[in-house]
Amino acid sequence: MKVLLINGSPHEKGCTYTALSEVADTLEKNGIGTEIFWIGKQPVSGCIACGKCKEDGKCVFDDGVNRIAGRMNEFDGMIVGSPVYYASASGQITSFMDRLFYVISGQMKGKPGAAVISCRRGGASAAFDQLNKYFSICNMPIVTSQYWNQVHGSTPEDVRQDLEGMQTMRTLGMNMAWLLKCIEAGRKAGVAEPQYETHAWTNFIR
Repeated sequence: MKVLLINGSPHEKGCTYTALSEVADTLEKNGIGTEIFWIGKQPVSGCIACGKCKEDGKCVFDDGVNRIAGRMNEFDGMIVGSPVYYASASGQITSFMDRLFYVISGQMKGKPGAAVISCRRGGASAAFDQLNKYFSICNMPIVTSQYWNQVHGSTPEDVRQDLEGMQTMRTLGMNMAWLLKCIEAGRKAGVAEPQYETHAWTNFIR
């Protein structure tokens, strides 16, 4: 089993990475493989609603979104991390996730997801709620912790001093590992996955 952790910060080894690394270390200690993917510093195009991903199975913008989308069958769970910008997730990770989930939403059902937020002071709960919405619309179990998954500080050294925040990351890692193992045990025991109805698409008018 393996979990993908997406670092949505422009700083490769900054505060968000520090939080994600704590989760990854805990997952590894519990027998779950991990990979941290950094989206980088380059601008990430937003979705242009062209619909080509539904035809081609990939985005028209050929960047990290397609690289991850093409590998999602390697991963059993996903954790997305972001700094807080004006009480929201970063623009880069928002654009990345919008496009990624348009491509992969159909293959994410049953895969646990979680969000991790890094902030200096405030806005964490709003950004946390924003990222969790990607999971809640795709039949993905959302993994929780002992508190909302957030750390505080302006530098990685600050984050490491956030004792409750770092403990929250470790608890998140333990809960993700436990849920993945429960899902695997259920499959081995013959527990059938949900069989969903055909999606009834409406726009409130017809």
